[in-house]
Amino acid sequence: MHIDTITSPELEWQQEALCAQTGADFFFPEPGSSVREAKRICGMCPIRAACLTYALDNDERFGVWGGLSEKERLELRRVSR
Repeated sequence: MHIDTITSPELEWQQEALCAQTGADFFFPEPGSSVREAKRICGMCPIRAACLTYALDNDERFGVWGGLSEKERLELRRVSR
């Protein structure tokens, strides 16, 4: 039995994301683990900006989004205010 995934139009960009082809382990590491590999992959991703915008707009608190860690996104929010 095949079940189609329903994708919201505003999230279609995720289908092009390199992380979708890599797996979540790099992007949601255990606390204290390195995010270097996730950032390297994000650096090559053609939709990095859309990813970061989504994370900031939706207050994503965990993982690497758009090449930035949780702490980096928090700092970006503070500076942007």
